[in-house]
Amino acid sequence: MKPEDIEDLKQLIEFLKENQVAEFDLDRGDVKIRLKFNPVAAASIPPVVAGVPLAAAVPPAAVPTAAPAAQQAPEPESELHMVKSPIVGTFYGSPSPGAAPFVSPGDHVEKGQVICIVEAMKLMNEIEADATGEIVRCLVTNGQPIEYGQPLFSIRTQ
Repeated sequence: MKPEDIEDLKQLIEFLKENQVAEFDLDRGDVKIRLKFNPVAAASIPPVVAGVPLAAAVPPAAVPTAAPAAQQAPEPESELHMVKSPIVGTFYGSPSPGAAPFVSPGDHVEKGQVICIVEAMKLMNEIEADATGEIVRCLVTNGQPIEYGQPLFSIRTQ
């Protein structure tokens, strides 16, 4: 990689981290980049760029680290309930563009309460909380394509 390419990659990584993008793929001719951020394990599993660990391609300062919230002794994942997507589609956290989100971290939710929308085949499917508790984290970003069974929210059950 050329030095200017590495600088562009650093800027891209910072942009993705700031906007909490979970996964990013780029394919331009002979350059293939796939970045996947896992807030809990980001410090232990570096992203891979074109089959080469990112740490080998980019100086250590540019390698993503765990999010600040993850550095503050997070609850073990086993103690949190995960709300998973029942369908493949596109995630939307609010009822319409520009509207307030259905839920945010710290909000209390009741079982059956609508917490997001997944668009599938031009149909908007309301996804409901399947447990009562406090939203700890939204694990996907608005407009992100999601898979069946993919965790969407973590909830501290009560």
